[in-house]
Amino acid sequence: MNTESADIVILGHLAKDIIEIDGTSYTSLGGAVYYGGMAGSHMGLKITVITRLKEDDFSLLEVFKKNGIKYFAYPSEETSGLRNIYSSKNMEFRDYKPLGFAGLFKREEIPEFNPPPKFFIISPIVAGEINLELLEHIKKKYNNVCLDIQGFIRLIDHGKVFYSTLSLKEKKQIISNIEVLKLDQTEAEILTCHQNINQAAKKLAKFGPNEILITHEKGISLYTSNSKFTFPWKNKNSVGRTGRGDTVFISYLGSRLDKKPEESLKFAAALTSLKLESPGPFNLPLYQVESLIKKEY
Repeated sequence: MNTESADIVILGHLAKDIIEIDGTSYTSLGGAVYYGGMAGSHMGLKITVITRLKEDDFSLLEVFKKNGIKYFAYPSEETSGLRNIYSSKNMEFRDYKPLGFAGLFKREEIPEFNPPPKFFIISPIVAGEINLELLEHIKKKYNNVCLDIQGFIRLIDHGKVFYSTLSLKEKKQIISNIEVLKLDQTEAEILTCHQNINQAAKKLAKFGPNEILITHEKGISLYTSNSKFTFPWKNKNSVGRTGRGDTVFISYLGSRLDKKPEESLKFAAALTSLKLESPGPFNLPLYQVESLIKKEY
């Protein structure tokens, strides 16, 4: 069997999104495979993405080829996408309208990686891209499985996008399989009923992840078994708000390949702050991240 090698693998749908701010809209690629994959590529990492989309849209995969990102793409009936609706008065919150859904990944769509990737990131846009059975299959193959929880609690039904919590049994089954869990403040509250992210993180830690990353309005917080770190955003505007969490996840884990948690979190906060200032994925030289760290952190 052919095997592949990668520093980080990202599993999720590539999306054709519409970003709307104060009624003005533009189209954009989306999904963690795009925002995360591109950021990882600009960090000099060996990134492989696994995705599904309509065969007519396979030309969109050129963006990966141009940026040295390996990909495995499988045909589906639709290409996923969301309309992200913002008000410039508060870019922290958004409404969604579904535009398409590329369906559930299959077991046979997960390639063999040898040596195993340092991190295997499961980062679906909405629920239904991956189920518990596939999560457990991936966990058996690869140790360092990292999960964006939105892929289990952000649902599409009857043309609406909404959040739904998990049962205690589901939380145990899903989160116990995870090394690094990523979520935002809204998702933390939905899962734990705690508005306070420190209390939410304590509750989630009981299910077994080694590290918990929570993005919020003021910055990004990390919880490990014995430490808590927080770094603020230092962006001047938020026109690049879409893709914030995906950028945090990859920049943190990419940095964790050779740095400690606190230093990696600081790096992720700085890199993502720069990304927030312009639409699309992070595509700046890394010296700009380093200079922002020296100046602001």
